[in-house]
Amino acid sequence: MADLDTLALALPEVEKSVEEGRPTYHVGGKYVCFHRRPRRDAVDPETGERLDDVLVFRVADQDMKELVLADDRGVWFTTPHWNGYPGVLTRIRELEQIDRDELEERVVEAWLTRVKKRVAKAWLAEHSAEPEV
Repeated sequence: MADLDTLALALPEVEKSVEEGRPTYHVGGKYVCFHRRPRRDAVDPETGERLDDVLVFRVADQDMKELVLADDRGVWFTTPHWNGYPGVLTRIRELEQIDRDELEERVVEAWLTRVKKRVAKAWLAEHSAEPEV
């Protein structure tokens, strides 16, 4: 979670809010990534308890969502609540399986879906990346 905080807050215009200990990273009031409250659509398969450690990351589109979900490690998932919506989920405990570069990729991609295009282009140019927006 410390890496997530560092990576998200390093991006232009990202703000962090915390409600009941759950962080949300957003740009212009729209989420980039957030720690969601337990919901009945995400339960532990062994105990049936609602998952309390789910992070949601915005993705560019449905194609990117499918690509991320195809990861054979099983660290990314979705639930019926997110059907048709460009977002992927992971559990906080799974962050240890996601290296910092991959986490940065997810955070930057989520940020690119929300930030103004001129801000994204300037940041991408400064960081020698190709625009994906």
